[in-house]
Amino acid sequence: MKNQIISILQQNARVSNTELGEMLGITPQQAAAEIKRLEDEGIIKGYSVILDDDKYDKNTVYATIELKVTPQRDCGFDDIAKTIMMYDEVESVSLVSGSYDLAVKVRGNDLKDVAFFVSERLSTIDGVLSTATHFLLKKYKEKGIFIDGEEPDERGLC
Repeated sequence: MKNQIISILQQNARVSNTELGEMLGITPQQAAAEIKRLEDEGIIKGYSVILDDDKYDKNTVYATIELKVTPQRDCGFDDIAKTIMMYDEVESVSLVSGSYDLAVKVRGNDLKDVAFFVSERLSTIDGVLSTATHFLLKKYKEKGIFIDGEEPDERGLC
């Protein structure tokens, strides 16, 4: 049941306990109790809104920044990641495999905001060896949700 609840909430975190109960064949009270248990156990960390930035705020800029870093003795990449995630501009920090170590997703008011953040904050952190910034040009799908509201043509045509 845990997987079913999580799957439903990932698609629509605003589903009511009554609707969730009907989908799963349980009472609304049982649905609420299961959600509370998942939150208390730290499995569900929070809920978020997916925006169409073209309709909400066309000036917002998103970027993914690749970081090569030197792991620290006794804590590896954790201390650097914790330092980075404390900045308000940072939406997510992930340890990744491949040619770089950390992927940092950031949000800024414009290109200069992001450039300043990278040059003055990220690149000056001890242990950061290099950065590569990739600006997000357009979102098509996020967290399973089609941003433009239209499902793509199943034949692959526009």
